[in-house]
Parts: sequence; C-alpha cells; structure tokens
Amino acid sequence: MNTDDVTGALNDATNWFAANQDLLVQYVVNIVSALLILIVGMLIAKAVGRGLHRIMTMKGIDTTVSDFLSAIVRYTIVAFTLIAVLGKIGVQTASVIAVMGAAGLAVGLALQNSLGNFAAGVLLVIFRPLKAGEYVTIGAVEGTVQNVQIFSTTLKTGDDRIIVIPNGKIIADNIINVSREPNRRTDITVGVDYNSDIDVVKKVLGDIVAADNRIQHDKGVTIRLHEMAPSSLNYLVRFWTTNGDAWPVYWDLMEEFKRALDKHNIGIPFPQMDVHVHKQNSETSKISAE
Repeated sequence: MNTDDVTGALNDATNWFAANQDLLVQYVVNIVSALLILIVGMLIAKAVGRGLHRIMTMKGIDTTVSDFLSAIVRYTIVAFTLIAVLGKIGVQTASVIAVMGAAGLAVGLALQNSLGNFAAGVLLVIFRPLKAGEYVTIGAVEGTVQNVQIFSTTLKTGDDRIIVIPNGKIIADNIINVSREPNRRTDITVGVDYNSDIDVVKKVLGDIVAADNRIQHDKGVTIRLHEMAPSSLNYLVRFWTTNGDAWPVYWDLMEEFKRALDKHNIGIPFPQMDVHVHKQNSETSKISAE
C-alpha cells in the first residue's frame, strides 16, 4: 500500500467520523449511562434488600420471613435494572419482555420442580410451620432450622451437619415442630421382674420423680403398670418439663431409677439364653452309627 492509499483511507475515516460524530457520541453516552444504571441498580438492589431485612428484624419479624421477602425484593429490582439497561442501549424492551415471557414459559415447563420449590417456599413463609431457630423433624431428618430460602430450607443437625432440603419435599412431607411449644411431655418405660410388688415399684419410681424440681408436677405425673410383657412388667412414667429440660431430665431419671431399683433389690429383666446339652449313651450312638 502506497502513501496515497494510506492518506486516502485516513481521509475517508476522518470524514466518516466527522459525519457520524453525533451518532458516536450518542452511543458512547448510552453505553456509559447503561453501565451506570447497571451499577447503581445493583447497589440499590443490595442496599434495599439489606435495609428491608434490617427493618423487619427490628420490627421483630421472624428471620425466615425477612430473609425470603428481602431476597424477592432484591431480585425484582435486579430484573427491572436489566430491562432499563437494555432499553438504554437501544434494545426494544417490549420485544425483549415478550421474548422473556416466551422463554420463561419454556423454562418453566422444563423446571417444574424448581417452580414447585419456589411455590412451596412461598407457602412456608405464609403459613410458617417452621421458623429459624426451631428444632423440627421432616421425614427422616431432623435439626435446627437455619433459614428458609426461595427454593430450599437449611437445617443444622446436632452434630453440626448441614442439611439442605428442597421446599417441595418439605410441603409434601410431615413436619414435626419439636420446639415451638414451650413444654414437652416425656414417657419413660421401666421394666421389672414379675415377682416385684406393684406398690413398692410405684413408690420407688414416684419418690425419684417427686424429688426432681425440673418436672412440672402441676401438669400431672403418671406412674402406672402399663404392660405385662413376656419377660417383664413394664411401668409407664409420664411427666412434663420445658423443652430445654426434657433430655437432661430423661437421662437423670433413667440413672436414678436404676440405682433405686438396685437398692430395693428389684430385678430388671434382660435377655438370657439357656443352652441344654444332651449326652447320648454309647449304645444309642452305636445304633445310630449302624
């Protein structure tokens, strides 16, 4: 390429830039504006989400509800921000919304389970069968509720394992909320020998229960012969405590029951196996051999 060609190309480029200067400036301004809208929109979405969560927390609204609603608001603002950005760079938003609607329908049909989890999450927030901090049993798993997200719920087990359950499975399964009520009833079965005196056994067990101040005696205590099992008489000890005291009281009573029964020589049955060995005489053995 000679000097004249280079000069001609430069002149053509200069003339094109001069003729389209206003259009280029407009494009640059639109792109810069779109980037600013995107950045500001993302910051606003984040700030509004956090602010809404903080306000709901200050108002005493459950963490489950505040987490869910703040996430919905944040994603909604992000969606409107993206539409505004597309409109700023010259994309026809009406057609984009129509395309997004059609795509959303197709994606919705392909992701029915995810949409089902979302709908289940909405139901969990509305009806609130479980809340953050509560101990629940869902199907075969149990643990303390950490949070309820849009598509899933997180539990933390007693040995610090994290369980993430799709919201759809939670709605479809049985939910046992262990800690929502302040008090809990506990049943303990104590088996003793058949030759034990009923009144003595009831008195021994009753004295131990009466000495424990953590038991809510005003709600009633039951100590009765509950079952005549094949190898033992089973007594039912039923009482009420607070949720926090339920397991400590259970373990303490089990230990005290064992000590008291031993002290009063009341036997506690346990599985045994008797083995009988029959010795054949020599003549029988000989006949068997023949």
